Amino acid sequence: MEFAGAAALVVLAGAVVLVVKGWDVRLVLLAAALLIAGAAGLQDEPHRRHAALAAVVREFLATFSNEKFVIPICAAMGFASVLRHTGCERHLVLLLVTPLRHVRGLLIPGVVLVGFLVNIPVISQTSTAVCIGPVVVPLLRAAGYSLPTAGACLLLGSSVGGELLNPGAPELLTVFDKTGVEPTRQATAYLPRVVFVQLLVSMAGFWALSVWWERRAPRDDNSAHAGPADGEPPTKVNPLKALVPVVPLALLFAAGLPEPYNLVQVPDEWVIARKPDGDRDPAYNSRLIGLAMAAGALVAAVVTPSQARGCVKQFFEGAGYGFAHVVSLIVTANCFGTAIREAGLAASLGRLIELAPDLMQPLAALVPLGFAAVSGSGMASTQSLYGSFHGPAVALGLDPVAVGTLVSVGSAAGRTMSPVAAVVLACATLTGTNPFTLVKRVAGPLLLGIVVVVVLRTGGVV
Repeated sequence: MEFAGAAALVVLAGAVVLVVKGWDVRLVLLAAALLIAGAAGLQDEPHRRHAALAAVVREFLATFSNEKFVIPICAAMGFASVLRHTGCERHLVLLLVTPLRHVRGLLIPGVVLVGFLVNIPVISQTSTAVCIGPVVVPLLRAAGYSLPTAGACLLLGSSVGGELLNPGAPELLTVFDKTGVEPTRQATAYLPRVVFVQLLVSMAGFWALSVWWERRAPRDDNSAHAGPADGEPPTKVNPLKALVPVVPLALLFAAGLPEPYNLVQVPDEWVIARKPDGDRDPAYNSRLIGLAMAAGALVAAVVTPSQARGCVKQFFEGAGYGFAHVVSLIVTANCFGTAIREAGLAASLGRLIELAPDLMQPLAALVPLGFAAVSGSGMASTQSLYGSFHGPAVALGLDPVAVGTLVSVGSAAGRTMSPVAAVVLACATLTGTNPFTLVKRVAGPLLLGIVVVVVLRTGGVV
């Protein structure tokens, strides 16, 4: 391994230590990127010693302004903020949770499934946790479960990968950019089997461990605890309000069906002008996601006229939160990924796969998992690393979209295992627990799920 690669590994180890110690992950990743790029420049010719640093700076500016991330993520967070403001998300959660009140033995898998289902239309893991937490945490506490179990259950359901079944998920746009396969096709043909295997295996493992944890947990006051919430949960479901969260999801699926079966036609002129040669601009997909989220916010305002005045404000406040807490992570993680490539580690990974093709499937899942666990962002992990697997997959004759599903699912698992991930911190706050406690409880089941996914993929089952 060359000097730059060795230096990158040392810096990476130091970055992991600093993140674990509680340093801001964006500061750590950006500083690590600059250090690695600087080390990479030392082995170049004198006139090119600035090239690696320049690449990191370019990546910072490009990602900071890249609408592929900014529009879908900020619009999704804005829509989630409108849902909380209008209370529509709580009606959906109540609709899903109501049957669980009568089956205590199924509460653990039931709450995980509720989080998974809500995450599909809401996309944001943090918003999902905030949506369902005030309803499901008191339900679990009233049934006698401890706060760490309730928090870990909330975390697993909100972050195990439900958003990957939504064509609006930014991870799907990353794969689309390299392969040209539409996000709707990925969400319907490629991801479901892998995502459901990961969900079922990790949920079963978590359920079994929860029984053991609860037997060993000291008995305490089981009064409901829900943390901060925007008002009390409703006691009666309004079906109209319960349907609002799925409006953007329904629009995206309807508009994404292959011709001539499109249920909804969204003319390009409403999204982005066609190129002079008549081809559709690649930015159409990301802007269509933003349009669907804005339409969902409009429907929420119409359905809840008493809250309509504040919906636009809430939309932009949510979008700002998404930029500050999600896009910023993607920016710094992409800079880190660029520095890793400049140091030659991505090329080394490609050579390793070329020498041992059987390692493709495990590495495609586990390397993004580790990156996401450090950075706290599944999207940043997918964006930074998918390119490193796309080329080797094509060279080996593998379907690069199928490899992308492993990268995305592995990244989602790593995010859920990261003590600095926004969703982990949200679940810890909602339940008054330590983020590391929640991470330790979900890590084993998630790793088990990833192992099963890789084994089944290697055997051609999924």
